[in-house]
Amino acid sequence: MLRWLLLSAAFICLICPSKAALERYEPNWASLDERPLPSWYDEAKIGIFIHWGVYSVPSFGSEWFWEDWLNLRYPNYLSFMKNNYKPSFAYQEFAHEFTAELFNATKWALLFRDSGAKYVVLTSKHHDGYTLWPSTSSFSWNSMDVGPKRDIIRELSTAIRKESSLKFGLYYSLFEWFNRLYINDKLHLFLQQNYVERKMRPEQMELINEYLPEILWSDGDWEAPAKYWKAEEFIAWLYNDSPVRDTIVTNDRWGFGTACHHGDFYNCQDRYNPGILQPHKWENAFTLDKSSWGQRFDVELNDFMTSEELIGEVVKTVSCNGNALINVGPTKYGTILPIFEERLRDMGKWLSVNGEAIYGSKPWIYQNDSVTPNVWYTQKLDPTNSSAIIYAIVLKYPYDTNEIDLYPIGNLSKDTKSNVILFGYEDEITTDMSVADMSVSLVGMESAQLDWSLNGNRLHIVLPPKNHIDKNGLKFAWTFKITKKGF
Repeated sequence: MLRWLLLSAAFICLICPSKAALERYEPNWASLDERPLPSWYDEAKIGIFIHWGVYSVPSFGSEWFWEDWLNLRYPNYLSFMKNNYKPSFAYQEFAHEFTAELFNATKWALLFRDSGAKYVVLTSKHHDGYTLWPSTSSFSWNSMDVGPKRDIIRELSTAIRKESSLKFGLYYSLFEWFNRLYINDKLHLFLQQNYVERKMRPEQMELINEYLPEILWSDGDWEAPAKYWKAEEFIAWLYNDSPVRDTIVTNDRWGFGTACHHGDFYNCQDRYNPGILQPHKWENAFTLDKSSWGQRFDVELNDFMTSEELIGEVVKTVSCNGNALINVGPTKYGTILPIFEERLRDMGKWLSVNGEAIYGSKPWIYQNDSVTPNVWYTQKLDPTNSSAIIYAIVLKYPYDTNEIDLYPIGNLSKDTKSNVILFGYEDEITTDMSVADMSVSLVGMESAQLDWSLNGNRLHIVLPPKNHIDKNGLKFAWTFKITKKGF
């Protein structure tokens, strides 16, 4: 029997907890993986990632500047340093030029709010070890002692919470390229944990207790096993005893072999987008600058995602049970380039109209239309008026015909009865299928009467005149709302 909404009961069991949250989680993956995902994260769908630090000063290549220049000695980095800096110049000297004199946390917060994002993740410390807060374990290599002379995390977290309802999160790199404690542990095959005990763990505890992040985005784990990082012990503390134990979410980068296996949500790899439905909640972290997470000036216009590409990536990600984490790299002065701002504001305008198909949505039984390309689906249940809603998001406008065919909807119309199944609903809801109970509208132009019909296995829709669509400000992607009443 065909299903109007959602997947199979077996798949639901993988997403929704089958039992209440455990009172205490043990420091092992078997126990930690039983924790239900806090609902806010799945409902949010969209976040902003910020890579900002000392690497923003040379603004060349990527945020891996120190490693690529000093260790890997890439010729373009060597030439850049030779042509622009004295022979004896050290990476640490860049910190004095990391001035952030134009950094306005309130301005950032308002931009992120207007982008339509629901959470923000700031790099508290990248692989170079420089921290954006006055870390008590990083003397003279933090934003209070050298550079801006400001607690960047304090300023941004305060502004985000004051000016918006966005959740605030922190990225933290476990390892540091040139930290002597880490290098020594590595030389001892990670059989000793001096770096973990004296540097990493104190900083992690400090970040959680001082700034109360609701996301801890772990990275820099891949050289050592989770046991070296004492990951399971730390996550158990997060879930059991930390001040954010009820709302904190973590990703899957906690030691080699943990990616795509453990964590509240999976990253698996940078720019991860499998393009098919995933049973476990996942996140697609990607950059508007296609090649770098940090700000760089050796960039061309075609290196940036267009607004259409950005919104398309968001739609595909959400349709397949993922969240989109969209990265920007501010300048050393604390400004966000206009091209980044334009992309985020375009996304915000689109979401202000089409957000009902994104926020709080669930994957449907079909993710995309295999006959008509560039159509992706999400769905919701509206118990207030007994309606099941399917959203068909069209990423390419049918300019040649001004008409479109949706085949999954037509397929479902062949049966007289279908099952409605949603995440969080254990029972199947049986409903009579009939065209009389269906309605089709274009989101943003609900008052416009659409000409549509079910013809065999296809739902045929004639769009309103394109000039009317444009006049209503609908662009980048177009959402059809297919409502089935009376479940």
